[in-house]
Amino acid sequence: MEKYSVTDWLPTTRREMQLRGWDSVDVVLFSGDAYVDHPSFGGAVIGRVMEAAGVRVAIVPQPNWRDDLRDFKKMGQPNMFFAVSAGCMDSKVNHYTANRRLRSNDAYTPNNVAGFRPDNATIVYCNILKKLYPNTPIIIGGIEASLRRLSHYDYWDDCLYPSILESSKADILVYGMGEKTIGRIVEIFRNGGGVEQCCSLGQVGYIADKMPEGDDFLKLFSFEECRRDKRKSASNFRIFEEESNKFYAKTLVQPTAKRFVVINPPNEPMTTEELDSIYALPFMRMPHPKYRGKTIAAYEMIKHSINTHRGCFGGCSFCTISAHQGKFVVSRSEESILEEVKKVSQLPDFKGYISDLGGPSANMYRLRGKNFDICRRCPRASCVFPNVCRNLNVDHRPMLELYGKVDALTGVKKSVISSGVRYDILLHKTGDDAIDGSLQAYTEELIKNHVSGRLKVAPEHTSQRVLSAIRKPSFDTFIRFNRIFDTVNAKYSLNQQIIPYFISSLPYCTVDDMKELMLATKRLNFRLEQVQDFTPTPMTLATEIYYTGIDPYTMEKVFVARTVREKNEQKMFFFYYKKDVKQQIDKVLRHRK
Repeated sequence: MEKYSVTDWLPTTRREMQLRGWDSVDVVLFSGDAYVDHPSFGGAVIGRVMEAAGVRVAIVPQPNWRDDLRDFKKMGQPNMFFAVSAGCMDSKVNHYTANRRLRSNDAYTPNNVAGFRPDNATIVYCNILKKLYPNTPIIIGGIEASLRRLSHYDYWDDCLYPSILESSKADILVYGMGEKTIGRIVEIFRNGGGVEQCCSLGQVGYIADKMPEGDDFLKLFSFEECRRDKRKSASNFRIFEEESNKFYAKTLVQPTAKRFVVINPPNEPMTTEELDSIYALPFMRMPHPKYRGKTIAAYEMIKHSINTHRGCFGGCSFCTISAHQGKFVVSRSEESILEEVKKVSQLPDFKGYISDLGGPSANMYRLRGKNFDICRRCPRASCVFPNVCRNLNVDHRPMLELYGKVDALTGVKKSVISSGVRYDILLHKTGDDAIDGSLQAYTEELIKNHVSGRLKVAPEHTSQRVLSAIRKPSFDTFIRFNRIFDTVNAKYSLNQQIIPYFISSLPYCTVDDMKELMLATKRLNFRLEQVQDFTPTPMTLATEIYYTGIDPYTMEKVFVARTVREKNEQKMFFFYYKKDVKQQIDKVLRHRK
């Protein structure tokens, strides 16, 4: 790191700002994460995007909110606005387990130390800034703001909350992947405009004193109505999810506290060229020098990985990706990806292994509708459930070509696919010999050359009823893929494992379903490692069902394991092979007879 200057990073202190010859900054960005100047860290991306637009940007990572608030004052009042993000994770998800226990570590903090960000970080940071600088606009974004943009259930407080706009007192909320929107906001402020002009932009939310004019909006049940009546909350969620999955969505308006939360439709998905331009920004790909000698676990995990695309059309009911990144996949060009691989290969600690070459689902690179006009009109949450859409181009040849080119680069010994793989797509039959051949070839290439000893896949459950509820393929599909995995291993004399990931306490899931899961995985000789108790996170279908006990699409009541006892009873079935756990399982099953 000695060959770099501290001015190669965005300034984090007034001294660093002065080293650049600045006497003030246009935007101060507050983040709940440590500052890692890497395209996998949202704060760095938004900072670099604004910098590229000609804006003087400073970043204040993990400000101390418990002292005299000097971190909130050190950069002074910005010329344009404050930007605030809780970081790459919702702060409550970052802090607490599925059992609501406080975590003892934080992967986005140096040396994994917990306690460097508050609960509800976006709200805490904004409220401090509003007191100190009441007349300076605040723009919020990131995963926490994005998924709390309307009334939402907070599992850890067991409470329905209004839009984070109401609680944070922020002026504008940017939801989803915000590069295009923040660029337009910067342009508005540079041209003398302000918050009022930003309210017309796509992919923003704001609070209005009166209902918007016109008819191109959907009025939701008010926050107060949703708090009184869970059926209204469930109805709202269905509208929210359906609009989130449309190419041409309507404005959503939710009355809250005698005002109106307005959520404008999303922008059109980025083009490949626009996405490439983000990855071409001058990221240092390292933590700021202030962390010298310390380890940031989240960075260590991804520093040798490459993101090939964004977005996911899987539509899983417990996942937030489509609500944040969108269901329309945007892929980078081969040239952009290969250029980034070359940069990674020059890092001093690179040993020849790309740790991941993928995205939210690794094998969605370059997949999109054959006739995209059909996609523009389609409201489906998933392009692969209950069946793979006939209009979806599932040709995996571009991925095979990309993998070959990456592995052929000087210094690269192997690229590993660590992101999730949609094996239901791999087993799909289109009737086109070339495409079906590409799926078979990709599957063999993946297992033969891109597994680092263990391939992680996510069947999630074995019960068809539960799988249908969470929009996942049948467990038989996983069994078929597992057989292929074993066959390819035997063919090439490989000693590799498939590691399935399962979740307990999902909506609809009962003890009987967990017993079925136990028996099914036992027949396959699995001793489960990758397991989790369902954690309700804001703005997912599964969370809405957990909170209301109602399926928003049928409005029927649904069983949900809510108590600690119910959740623990379900989770223990993962560990049937442990003697003490087996005795507890027997006791639960006897009690149910």
